[in-house]
Amino acid sequence: MKAVTLYRPVTIEKALNDFDRYMESFFGESPLTPASYSREPAVDIRETGDAYVLEAELPGYDEKNIEVHVDGGVLTIETKKEEKAERDVSPSKDGKESEERYLIRERRSAIFSRSFKLPENADLDAIAANFKNGLLSLEIKKMAEAKKRVIQIQGK
Repeated sequence: MKAVTLYRPVTIEKALNDFDRYMESFFGESPLTPASYSREPAVDIRETGDAYVLEAELPGYDEKNIEVHVDGGVLTIETKKEEKAERDVSPSKDGKESEERYLIRERRSAIFSRSFKLPENADLDAIAANFKNGLLSLEIKKMAEAKKRVIQIQGK
């Protein structure tokens, strides 16, 4: 297998997330959906002659919120962006507490984890990451493949 594939372990959590997504597609946000509902970023993966390139759109994040790791041939991108509570009681400049609350709330925190099964020829020690303008780019080098060679048979 020489392609990067989406890694989706079968778990009860995944089944529940799929159900929530299904309900949301019909009724908007489901009452079963937690406040920190995970929305997965758009990802493009392409292959060049000597590497696989994965690009993930992560607007609103910075390098401190993103973690990329490889474990057993599975590449995982995780992030957590803190979300303010619906009501935030915080001290004002004069030292008195003031209450801040949302009147309209359309932006939510995006906590997510996406995993991809890497092909056998991916060099797990040669992965480079770059983050610029909300775009995470990962270059996963390919290992040099063993070349086929002809072995001469000698007679007596």
